[in-house]
Amino acid sequence: MPPHLDVDAAGVVTGARQLATAHCDDRPPGTPITLAVIHGIALPPGTFGGDGVLDLFAGVLDPTAHPYYAGIAHLRVSAHFFIRRGGALLQFVPCSQRAWHAGVSTWNGRDRCNDYSIGIELEGADHIAYAARQYTTLGRLLVALKRRYPLEAAVGHSDIAPGRKTDPGPAFDWSRLARVTGFRPMALRPA
Repeated sequence: MPPHLDVDAAGVVTGARQLATAHCDDRPPGTPITLAVIHGIALPPGTFGGDGVLDLFAGVLDPTAHPYYAGIAHLRVSAHFFIRRGGALLQFVPCSQRAWHAGVSTWNGRDRCNDYSIGIELEGADHIAYAARQYTTLGRLLVALKRRYPLEAAVGHSDIAPGRKTDPGPAFDWSRLARVTGFRPMALRPA
């Protein structure tokens, strides 16, 4: 992972492995990107290192490959970014487009978070500590995104869909993220 990341005008991040998905569309015209939403995901749940998440976001998850997959293979979901346990950064959707990560969601009284947010998935689970390299990559990514977009906050999926979602969960260390980025938790302003 390079120490410095850049985001081009189309929202493609240098240093990120680019993967294709059809699970995205155009943002509403004139909608600024003001929110970063942090998620946690592992497929099968609690299992790291496989291609389940990649296949889900690409729309090619085999429902027979694992019993859990039968209930989710039909979903049309994606995220802009996926950060592996070792810190590798993958990008599915350019930031200029809308990824389908938030679902029914609200932040500060504003619905439809997908319209104005960037979805960042961490390979993990609510009650398993996230890896140091993930925090490093996430911090570099948020700093790069803040240079390109008027981000106001970084929040968890649980913050925009309370009662429906729990990720990134209690194992996610918001104060550690603040130390890595220099931003306060929940706000992308200098501490």
